[in-house]
Amino acid sequence: MASVSTSCLRFQPLLWQSNNTCQAAQRTSLKLVSVSWARSGFPSLRATRFRVSCAANPLTMQKVCDIVRKQLVLSPETQLTPETKFSELGADSLGTVEIVMGLEEEFDINVEEESSQNITTVKDAADLIDKLVQKKAEAGT
Repeated sequence: MASVSTSCLRFQPLLWQSNNTCQAAQRTSLKLVSVSWARSGFPSLRATRFRVSCAANPLTMQKVCDIVRKQLVLSPETQLTPETKFSELGADSLGTVEIVMGLEEEFDINVEEESSQNITTVKDAADLIDKLVQKKAEAGT
């Protein structure tokens, strides 16, 4: 009889940190892959956790962090990660609108109202910006 027992299998690229501001994956689109089994034996879907997320361009991520800091008047020591939610930083709906307006101005893009309602984290904002900037470049404008 065969059995498999493990607590965690993790693949993670090196992370970089600049002036305690924002962490992002370096030179890769794969940020984190994590698989865990809570009990011994073969894994089941109920006991398995699997997460894959892709990181936006590190430069975009840094600019988003800078804009969030400016719009929400955060101290330079405030840690921002891709998973940081604007609501956790004290942003209400008006604060989120101001962040989106700052992003539009910085990146010379237009964010649709439907898309702006889906932006709740630093990563959401950076991913959307990368998508809109790429779309704009492909359109040639």
